[in-house]
Amino acid sequence: MEARDILIRPLLSEHSTDLMQEGKFVFVVDKRANKIQIADAVEEIFKVTVEAVNTINVKGKTKRRGRTVGKTASYKKAIVKLAAGETIELFAP
Repeated sequence: MEARDILIRPLLSEHSTDLMQEGKFVFVVDKRANKIQIADAVEEIFKVTVEAVNTINVKGKTKRRGRTVGKTASYKKAIVKLAAGETIELFAP
């Protein structure tokens, strides 16, 4: 897998915006990617040093609209902690 295939998109929410103050950035990643591949992809794309990676498999939720039942997509989320003093300019406030 190439670096651009591993990182799907940044995940922007109120919680992930608060984590940016601590030097942590949140991404939706490929379900097959492991922590080492995610760290290498972030370092290659953004030219930063990664200290730690935490991953979470998020299960899809069941949603109802009347009598129709559906499900939201499942995805894998990665919280990437950068070395002190480094940031990703894409997320600069």
